[in-house]
Amino acid sequence: MAGLVVVEKLGVGYVGILTTLSQSNGKYKYDYATIPFLAELFKLSFSGFFLWKECQSSSPPRMTKEWRSVRLYLVPSVIYLIHNNVQFATLTYVDPSTYQIMGNLKIVTTGILFRLVLKRKLSNLQWMAIVLLAVGTTTSQVKGCGDAPCDSLFSAPLQGYMLGILSACLSALAGVYTEYLMKKNNDSLYWQNVQLYTFGVMFNMGWLIYGDFKAGFELGPWWQRLFNGYSVTTWMVVFNLGSTGLLVSWLMKYSDNIVKVYSTSMAMLLTMVLSIYLFSVKATIQLFLGIIICIISLQMYFMPVHMLVELPQTLPVTSK
Repeated sequence: MAGLVVVEKLGVGYVGILTTLSQSNGKYKYDYATIPFLAELFKLSFSGFFLWKECQSSSPPRMTKEWRSVRLYLVPSVIYLIHNNVQFATLTYVDPSTYQIMGNLKIVTTGILFRLVLKRKLSNLQWMAIVLLAVGTTTSQVKGCGDAPCDSLFSAPLQGYMLGILSACLSALAGVYTEYLMKKNNDSLYWQNVQLYTFGVMFNMGWLIYGDFKAGFELGPWWQRLFNGYSVTTWMVVFNLGSTGLLVSWLMKYSDNIVKVYSTSMAMLLTMVLSIYLFSVKATIQLFLGIIICIISLQMYFMPVHMLVELPQTLPVTSK
């Protein structure tokens, strides 16, 4: 499981880098709405193939096929669709840096929903670690006063902050609900993925069709320009996004959302460090302080209490 988490960290971290590298003169030559569609299609094809392999084995996998069970997998697709639109709406009110910092709220909201929805109890030390992780990731993203006005974070209108909070809650809700689906029965992981990604493909296809109607079909139907402007780097974005999604489904099935939150946060820090060398981004003291805080948080959450705190030795009871 440790190896899987490391790979998932790297996958999440490289998505942002590859997406930036796929630009040409700061713009996308391709329709970026096709990226999640192809990523969902890749995940569906991968899961469908291995589900077929499981069905050919001597011990067929468990598959719950009742509609009342299948329809539950529609919910995450709806949540993610709403979340994507809220993201765009938020960015009309706040700048990208402020949005990125506000996105760290999902760390805390994930912990809250993890407790309320999944009934998973967290110790006080673990709650402190989660809050510290949010502080660390935020610290790493705050610019110095020499780079930007110090009050720029608080200059956005109220609507921007409300939408940012909603975005963080939707992201956490989608993750926690997906974990609930993955663990609610002993169905095959590939069967669960097929249900999840089928709805994902349908909703992303619907979004592409909506885009055609909105543009009045000026550029033709979406399937005729599906691969327009694609390069090797663009295909790497699709493959990376798809494979990362598959690894996350493994985490939801066999681990939990808190592990995902930590791996995503560490991947973000890794991306920022790599960006220093790949894109000549200026390193800041806030970045290194944020990394140290996040590492301390990681230790606090996962290490046994007796390794973090030196507990007093109990004195032997002497008989009188």
